[in-house]
Amino acid sequence: MNSTTRLDSLSDAFSKNFITFALSSIINCINGAFVYTYFKSEVFQRDPRYVLYIHLVINDMIMLTFSVALQIITYTIHLTFAPCCIILLVLLTTSKNSPLNLAGMAVERYIAICLPLHHVRMCTVRRAYALIALIWGVSFIPAASDIIIVLATQPLSVYSRTFICYNSNLYNTQHHQAQRVVVQVVLFSFVFLTLIISYLNVFCVARSASGSNQASARNARNTILLHGVQLLICMLSFTSPFINIVLVATWPRDRTKILFATFLFTNVLPRLLSPLIYGVRDKKFRRHIGHHFCCKCCNSVEKKVNPPGSRRRPGQVLQ
Repeated sequence: MNSTTRLDSLSDAFSKNFITFALSSIINCINGAFVYTYFKSEVFQRDPRYVLYIHLVINDMIMLTFSVALQIITYTIHLTFAPCCIILLVLLTTSKNSPLNLAGMAVERYIAICLPLHHVRMCTVRRAYALIALIWGVSFIPAASDIIIVLATQPLSVYSRTFICYNSNLYNTQHHQAQRVVVQVVLFSFVFLTLIISYLNVFCVARSASGSNQASARNARNTILLHGVQLLICMLSFTSPFINIVLVATWPRDRTKILFATFLFTNVLPRLLSPLIYGVRDKKFRRHIGHHFCCKCCNSVEKKVNPPGSRRRPGQVLQ
């Protein structure tokens, strides 16, 4: 749990934090537009598919906000044990929520295409919220166990020590490494198998279907395939320590640049994928978000051109 020091100059640290903060703000604004559209349209709140989708977006917003805040904190102050544990608890939980949520969305599409007569009964909004609660519970257990291992293995002096709040700094025992490997293997094996089985079943239905059923099955198959792509991108955040080790060993003088680049490409930019893959691609969501924001823009322009007090009364003659 020894502290490490930053090697960046003041200008480099400011530019990196500014770039990260600007990108995260833009991404959260885009994601926030989809969250706003969801809560403004009751048609989405009655569909379990969109309930799971918006949970994925909100989860990405939470994870992005805390990860960027943690990066800025590491450049400014050192944290003690308690606040660092809270931040890491949120980050580790939300990072595991994403793949599990993708698995739930894939299963929902599988039921809709392969078991259409049971979809209304099996996939309800209430069960979608129950699944979200289960996802948070399952993801919380490994994150909480990291704290329990620290409490059981580290001396009391650790709790008052200040250090740079990194996962590898706080959770650096052999028990943590073994637990991390087991959880990641089990988690991604389960999600990967779920996506593969769902995709193959939907693929078989798509080949045997005809007409509109074939089009729906093809769309569901493409959606599940995109789930797989996003799962691979989610895995980048777990493989970033190994990527950093290889790249830093090859170019040791560019250590800080490598760490910053991998952080952007594995933690920040992937958070933009959810709205681009699902929200923009979905015709219903695209139509509603255009309706909400285009109407607001048109109304604001109309108010500027014709202020409320400048409307001409009936019978008034312009000079």
